[in-house]
Amino acid sequence: MGEIKIAIDGPAGAGKSSVAQGVAERLGYLYIDTGAMYRALTLVCIERKIPPGDGGMLGAVLHDFDIRLTPEKTFIGGRDISEEIRAPEVSALVSEVCAHPSVRREMVRRQREMASHGGIVMEGRDIGTVVLPGAELKIYLTAGSRIRAIRRGRQLKAAGIEFDLDELEREIILRDHKDSTREDSPLQKAEDAILHDDSEETLEESINSLEKLAREHGA
Repeated sequence: MGEIKIAIDGPAGAGKSSVAQGVAERLGYLYIDTGAMYRALTLVCIERKIPPGDGGMLGAVLHDFDIRLTPEKTFIGGRDISEEIRAPEVSALVSEVCAHPSVRREMVRRQREMASHGGIVMEGRDIGTVVLPGAELKIYLTAGSRIRAIRRGRQLKAAGIEFDLDELEREIILRDHKDSTREDSPLQKAEDAILHDDSEETLEESINSLEKLAREHGA
């Protein structure tokens, strides 16, 4: 059994968080949700009324607060913000907040530090291309936009948040465009990443598929 690094990238709502967490549990690895880190900063931006386009201020704020991740929770200091960062207003701004080079540089530094010893499953949008280009296994996880909207809707419903499915799908498509066209670290499939479409898979089937790939790559 090895202690490899597994990078999972893909668009919003593809199931990266749930699948990556499941694979990490199967392997006994550390699970790191990098998207939660950017959402945490976005929440701070909203609460402090910082313009999401002000990269300098956001970069400075990021240095002043501690983001802590566990397999199921996200914290700023001792405050559990796991549900708050999934709110629609956070989703609407996170792409703009995370596009700033000053923000991404600091986040990438922290993420590489977390992954330095291997034995991790890290998911996000630039893990295989920027954060961990040397990862032993890279996966690009995707699904159709409607499927992704339905999945996101289930999360919002569970959190007691009202939503319109058509609007949710439009937001997801818009976020895909923003993420894939930003100048710094755009969302894209690494050349050596394995493309996996889980549109027709249950969560359990997706976890099984990716666990099998991990075992084949030395985990």
